[in-house]
Amino acid sequence: MDRIADLNLFLRVLDLGSISAAARSLDLSVAVASQRLKRLERDLGVRLLHRTTRQLHATAEGVALAERGRALIEELEALTSDLRQSGSEPSGVLRVTTSASFGRMYISPLLPEFQRRYPAVRLSVNLNDERLDLIASGMDLAIRIGPLDDSSLVARKLADNRRVLACSPEYLRHRVAPRVPEDLADHECLLLVGAQGRMEYWRVVDATGHATTVRVNGRLESNFGEVLRDAALAGLGIAHFSAWHVYEDLRARRLVEVLPGYRLPDTAINAVMPQRRFVPLRVRAFVDFVAESFGEVPPWERGK
Repeated sequence: MDRIADLNLFLRVLDLGSISAAARSLDLSVAVASQRLKRLERDLGVRLLHRTTRQLHATAEGVALAERGRALIEELEALTSDLRQSGSEPSGVLRVTTSASFGRMYISPLLPEFQRRYPAVRLSVNLNDERLDLIASGMDLAIRIGPLDDSSLVARKLADNRRVLACSPEYLRHRVAPRVPEDLADHECLLLVGAQGRMEYWRVVDATGHATTVRVNGRLESNFGEVLRDAALAGLGIAHFSAWHVYEDLRARRLVEVLPGYRLPDTAINAVMPQRRFVPLRVRAFVDFVAESFGEVPPWERGK
């Protein structure tokens, strides 16, 4: 088990960026942590870390060990946790990531009840609009919105992700509302910029299922949906939103739907996990809890 403990220490060093931080997190002295890392390198016959006075980097061999070793550690932890608990009570640290806006609006309010229900689970929640590599970042679970393009992940659908085009009534007081998708090309459109680039092509589907793709443009773009929402509310243009993001604005008529006779292709909101043989009880409990909280009809679609 010494090698397993040394591997866990090595992974902790990569996650925290220093030997001293990893040692503190495991209640070790820096000297003992350094000796154990040297022992691991000696046993494996390779150098795992490049050490300088200011920085610590994994070697190519260290990166390979981290990629495969993290999965082994997680499976061992999940197995021993399940055996220890005998299927009764979820426990341990649950590391979750999701987008900043969705996490703040719909995940954060659920956390107090989840921790009341499962007091032995500790939560580490990362709100980040960038899609983290779950394995490299040590995450147990991500809640992701939109298409899934990583076949190494296991997904469970939590809700549909209905999307709308919307702007403020103030914007339409100065412009003729679009009647067909092609009219969008003549309007100020607020563009989301993501990992896939500048999302300037909007695909709109009519009642017969015919799809039209329009190239749109505008003077404002952002990688953060809240910026686009603020701009739309201020009358600066038309934006492409997930319904969960603006449903209160639509109900209060602060925003109005554009091209209501058309629809945007729906995607989904999924809980995604790394593929592994043993899924920890804490992960299963959290996914079940979120799914139960959303229900058949998620909060943003109720009473629409």
